[in-house]
Amino acid sequence: MPPKKKLRVTFEATLELEAGNAAMVDLGKMLGPTGVNTRGVKLEYDEATAAHRGEIVPVVVTVYEDRTHSLRYKTPPTSFLIRQALGAQKGSEQPGHKSGGTLSADQVRAIAERKMPDLNATSTAAAEKIVAGCARSMGVSVAG
Repeated sequence: MPPKKKLRVTFEATLELEAGNAAMVDLGKMLGPTGVNTRGVKLEYDEATAAHRGEIVPVVVTVYEDRTHSLRYKTPPTSFLIRQALGAQKGSEQPGHKSGGTLSADQVRAIAERKMPDLNATSTAAAEKIVAGCARSMGVSVAG
């Protein structure tokens, strides 16, 4: 068993990058001071997320003392998935006053199932409530 690497820096959900096309500028700003190979991080991220092009896929980057790194991928933000399901660029400009669209119960269920690994929920019903709450805060109503 190899010896445990000493942890130098951890970035928790700070890098929300476009899948398959991470911007070097964003990576450089966040990872440059750590001395990690940002080009290597970009290539690894782009290769792993190529199947999800056009989506935002957050990544947790862990940088070790010897300047190596590991990546842990998360699911896209709930608001992104809601906008994608609606086909909209953004939610309502005035939540509670103007509607930003309507999500069907099936769409909410699909989003909840996709987000389940990253949500603090023990059942799909609880995850659906979390997604519905996010939708309401965006001014999107939920049918059913």
